[in-house]
Amino acid sequence: MPKVKTINRVAQICCNAVKHVLEQNTGSKIRYSPTIQNVPNISLKPDLGCFVQFSGDYSGLFIMNFSAEAALELYQKAMSFMGLPQEEMAQDYDADEVVNFIGEMVNQIIGTARRMVEEEYGLSASNNQPKAITISSAITMSIATMLDRPVCRRLSFKTENNSAFYVEMNMEQTEFIRLEDFEAQNNHLKERNSSNQGGSDLDIDALIEQYS
Repeated sequence: MPKVKTINRVAQICCNAVKHVLEQNTGSKIRYSPTIQNVPNISLKPDLGCFVQFSGDYSGLFIMNFSAEAALELYQKAMSFMGLPQEEMAQDYDADEVVNFIGEMVNQIIGTARRMVEEEYGLSASNNQPKAITISSAITMSIATMLDRPVCRRLSFKTENNSAFYVEMNMEQTEFIRLEDFEAQNNHLKERNSSNQGGSDLDIDALIEQYS
């Protein structure tokens, strides 16, 4: 079975985090595309975007972009789920209540994703406070301190009413390799080399190449 690139596995984790957090808070169904897009860069896009940087054992930038319809729908479903009457809800996507709600959802999503990464890989990171803004044109974003050639992905989602929103993320060039996987492969190659070459030394470069 081919090894999944770390950025793609983290993207899968983010899909699960988005679905879990938004469904828990809105009481509605969230769908995501089974296709992960490899993109050259990431951007804040209209109508409402939110971004947050994370750093630690791994580093990157996480963005969520919402159409006006998606942002307002998620906000109103969340308020209704908590019992707030319709007449007391904001009616425009650019209202402070909606912008603040999206910021809080992204904060919960990035926190959930970080915990899932730590549970799976034992690696931790922290993030600053997400910043949500309404925008009318795309803004390409990067981190000045990021290592060369960050890898970027885009994920597509739909609300229960079929409104679109997206995750865009980048990470430094890194691969998460479990020690137990590395050791198991190490033992396998030792056994193979021993049987084929009468106990010759293991080619460490060849072993590492399998995980690069």
